[in-house]
Amino acid sequence: MCNYVNGADKNALTALGRLMHDFFCTDPDDMFYSELAEKVRYFKENEKGAANMNSVIDEMMEEQAEKMKVQFAEDMISQGGFSIELIAKLSRLTIDRVKELAAQKALQ
Repeated sequence: MCNYVNGADKNALTALGRLMHDFFCTDPDDMFYSELAEKVRYFKENEKGAANMNSVIDEMMEEQAEKMKVQFAEDMISQGGFSIELIAKLSRLTIDRVKELAAQKALQ
């Protein structure tokens, strides 16, 4: 079961509205919830916090890039007619990784 929240509801009279306001707020001084404001302040204003956030973002970008490489290789494998070496070269994956993907595809 999925539950959804209307993020547009920023009614300051309700707890949910105040939380939605804080989620969209860029200035911790304008936030209703001090716990959230403290975390935002840490990541925005503290050098160590900013470095932590940057490393998290870098990691997420690397994961996304890897997913895209794998998807590209899987598409080439599905298309057929390409050597493992060519797929590895074009996808920038290792030959061993492309062999793993090809083996997985063969099992499907």
